[in-house]
Amino acid sequence: MSERPVYETALGASSRETITLLGHDLARDVMGTVGFGELAYWLATQRRPTPGQTRLFEAVLAALADHGFTPTAIVTRLTYLSAPDSVQGALAAGLLGGGSRFLGVTEDCGRFLRAALVRAAADGPLPASGDDAGWDALAREALTAEHGAGRRIPGLGHHVHKDGDPRTPRLQQVAAEEGLVGPHLALFTAIGRVAPEVLGKTLPLNGAGTCGAVLADLGLPLELLRGFALLARTAGLIGQLAEELRHPVGNDVFLAVDLNNRSVPPDPLPEQQL
Repeated sequence: MSERPVYETALGASSRETITLLGHDLARDVMGTVGFGELAYWLATQRRPTPGQTRLFEAVLAALADHGFTPTAIVTRLTYLSAPDSVQGALAAGLLGGGSRFLGVTEDCGRFLRAALVRAAADGPLPASGDDAGWDALAREALTAEHGAGRRIPGLGHHVHKDGDPRTPRLQQVAAEEGLVGPHLALFTAIGRVAPEVLGKTLPLNGAGTCGAVLADLGLPLELLRGFALLARTAGLIGQLAEELRHPVGNDVFLAVDLNNRSVPPDPLPEQQL
């Protein structure tokens, strides 16, 4: 008779008497002792964060939790309006909208910065901490290459905070206070300094992009950066639903479109040419 397969995990496992998580007794050592932000970092890295890492990570979660009536918030409210029996559907609808324009910028920026750093490291050591001129030169090179290729620079610009995203300096401050300004944030900060001369216009470093730089410096996998943005936004969407229960606006949003539409002649799609 063949042996039963064994599936190893360092995460949650249960026996008749106990539940273990990350090698600790869940009920005795984790519940009521470890904060949710600390636990989320710990689960993703399987290393317990320092107090400074926890503070910076939770600052990122706070920065990304809610940003008003964004498409993710609106679709969550409208889905709840359509299917009030499906809270999970409303939350999922909002989370599925986390893409290249909203929330996904966190991952895109982290990847862009990492690629620039890898290229630079192949040519020699990275600038030292505090070497603004060195980081500016590296930022100028990265921006010129990206802009020259006609690609959008992730993390630059914001549709509301055109004179500066208030989340960005606060994240930079917390990172500096905790001694956690790494190469990704140093490069991103430099990009903010040199972007006007390279692009010919001034665009602020947005909070989502700054979060990507911070998360990358915290050693979190690039493949999961969007996941952390979605983790944060889940709390915000729960807040949106809680407010929708008390002060609903979803039906007003729906009717504003439905009662103000106008019929127009068809606009045929051109035939495809081979």
